[in-house]
Amino acid sequence: MNLAMNLPKNAGRWFAVVGVALLAGAQGHAQVTLPKILSSHMVVQRNLPVHVWGMAAPGEQVSVSFRGQERSTAAGELGRWSLYLPPGAAGGPFQMTVTGAAPAQTITLDDILVGDVWVASGQSNMEFMMRQAETASQDLPHAGIPDIRLLVVKKTASLYPQDDAQTDGWAASTPDTAKDFSAVAWYFAREIEQREHVPVGVIDSTWGGTPAEAWTRMAALGEDAALNPLFASWGRMTEGEPDALLREKSKQRMIDEAKAAGKPVPVFPWVPTLESWGPGMLWNGMIAPLTPMAIRGVIWYQGESNSPLARAPLYGRIFRALIEDWRREWGIGDFPFLYVQISNFKSTPAEDWATLREQQLKTLALRNTAMAVTIDIGTPDNVHPPDKLDVGLRLARAARVLSYGEKLEDSGPIFRQATPEGTAIRAWFDHAGGLTARGGAVTGFEVAGADGKFVPATAKIESESIVASSPDVAQPVFVRYGWTNSPDCDLFNGDGLPASPFTSAP
Repeated sequence: MNLAMNLPKNAGRWFAVVGVALLAGAQGHAQVTLPKILSSHMVVQRNLPVHVWGMAAPGEQVSVSFRGQERSTAAGELGRWSLYLPPGAAGGPFQMTVTGAAPAQTITLDDILVGDVWVASGQSNMEFMMRQAETASQDLPHAGIPDIRLLVVKKTASLYPQDDAQTDGWAASTPDTAKDFSAVAWYFAREIEQREHVPVGVIDSTWGGTPAEAWTRMAALGEDAALNPLFASWGRMTEGEPDALLREKSKQRMIDEAKAAGKPVPVFPWVPTLESWGPGMLWNGMIAPLTPMAIRGVIWYQGESNSPLARAPLYGRIFRALIEDWRREWGIGDFPFLYVQISNFKSTPAEDWATLREQQLKTLALRNTAMAVTIDIGTPDNVHPPDKLDVGLRLARAARVLSYGEKLEDSGPIFRQATPEGTAIRAWFDHAGGLTARGGAVTGFEVAGADGKFVPATAKIESESIVASSPDVAQPVFVRYGWTNSPDCDLFNGDGLPASPFTSAP
């Protein structure tokens, strides 16, 4: 395993403090440092206090100057220092200087913009790079947008929360810097920058093939006894690691032998890496270091790794814990959390994508959340749909309403309730103005009686509702829509946004 600091929780910090103390004793001061996410070309969140923090010798005075304001503080006994400067409106570029007690202890950060900062996180469909998107050839050549700033957090799993993220720092958007950046996040940023006319900074903190619990603080998961199966599953993974390592060596040997013999290289099924699946381990390495920085909100695309039959029913509890805990740890209120509902993919009978989508749908009950439905733009034979433009635009549309206060429709039809009507059942929706079936006939609906056995149904649109029935169900009690891993869904509202799959059954 490649775990960051495979030591007891406080060991790394103890060594750091000892090092600072020895250096201070030898030279009278220690180098003032900043975390890597504070760098030239960054975006600072507008209208919130500007947090600046870092390390220095214990007791050393540190001063920070930014936009004509200056504040000073002293490093604590562990060498940490932290201060806040007054908030301000969007603008820039500005310069920031950080000065320690010694004359040479000055750090200068240039080309800082003040605007909105968004964190983009999740697994491979958020990690999916701009150069892989189907629209890359037309958009990458025009990716030189100085008011969009990008920061990529390197993949880091850790047994305890890290003080600093592993990153090469901020960069302005160019064809070169954008090509390996999250396509969904870049399209989101472009739309917000063009619509709101403010600088936009996006932090890409993603890791493909990872479950939600890896991105959730361990203590937050532990507060919910119903999530105990996650820890049991993790325990079984760790116990099987010796065999997994031997299998990896065997695979590499077979690959080498095939290459040496001039034969086709064998292809093996994907298996998760242990370090990226541990509960809390990606939170520790890739999210915790970001929380001291003020942000506008989060965009999230994840869920595929939680779709196995045993995991899917737990997703709602994990996801709610993640959202609520991220907000608690950032400490800036219930910021907008915008997420993507997983699209259509055939997968296997061992996975339940319909239940996972339903869990995501129910998460809308949390305040200041919005969901981009993508059931119409998936590719049944490819878990990574190449259309990332529409995903980014739908997330941006949600942000324009929820975060920026625009008056427009930001969601497709969302199931509200079902009412039995004799031999039929009516499904009512929110966001259903101009309800229409793009294919002509309404498809994808099923009904069930009190026994809960669903059968295909005939459905028709009546104003902003759907009436469904089947000759095989005399008195329908439940109705559902798009309830397979890869359904054919054709229900949209008048704004061209697709309806979310749903079920009225408990």
